[in-house]
Amino acid sequence: AVVSTQSTGATGLEMFQNFESYFTADKEIRQKIRDIIVELETTSRQLNCLMDIIHLPKPLDMPQLLNIVTPLYEDIKSHYCKLRAVVPATDYYKYHESWKSVTQQICSKVCLMFYLEHGTLLDRAGMAQVCGVESDTEQQFHLCLEDYLIGVLFMATELARLTVNRVTAKDYNKPLEIANFVRELEAGFRMLNLKNDFLRKRYDALKYDVKKIEEVVYDVTLRGLQKDAE
Repeated sequence: AVVSTQSTGATGLEMFQNFESYFTADKEIRQKIRDIIVELETTSRQLNCLMDIIHLPKPLDMPQLLNIVTPLYEDIKSHYCKLRAVVPATDYYKYHESWKSVTQQICSKVCLMFYLEHGTLLDRAGMAQVCGVESDTEQQFHLCLEDYLIGVLFMATELARLTVNRVTAKDYNKPLEIANFVRELEAGFRMLNLKNDFLRKRYDALKYDVKKIEEVVYDVTLRGLQKDAE
């Protein structure tokens, strides 16, 4: 026989009772995850609202912005710490779908904040540190590479919006800085062999963001406004 009769130790009823135990445990884990995600999404919305300050005609200076934004990083780290405690070591990808969207949004805003402060891109390891998770894909609970990259692409869209708003506020130098940064991002993404999925679609949107920013820079340069600002 292909299957030994000795391997069928459980009756049909016992076997389905074991299945029921599995689904019950899975349901409890998913509910715990949902509860934590609600908290994480609340913090993400708070971060989004605070970061909208950068689009005001007279935004806060960097020290003031850091003082109101960075305290939320501890909340973010706390939420991911709870997730790490709930998600079984072998089941990261089984439940990852639950937090990937909010993680992408958080990556976007944290990377944007880092760029405004330092003028460079926060790398994946640095982003993982903010969340209190690993950057190594081999680890149990880590920052998924796709989530980080999508967050970076969301950031680029936000920078395209900022470019327009800075010109409206008569800040004619910032758009050129943003243009150089986003062009470098696009060059980096061109090196990746992306599949035809959401990440690829967001990369396609980056091309439009670059075009939008370049049009603003062209208009500023054509009018000689950047020179006047200097």
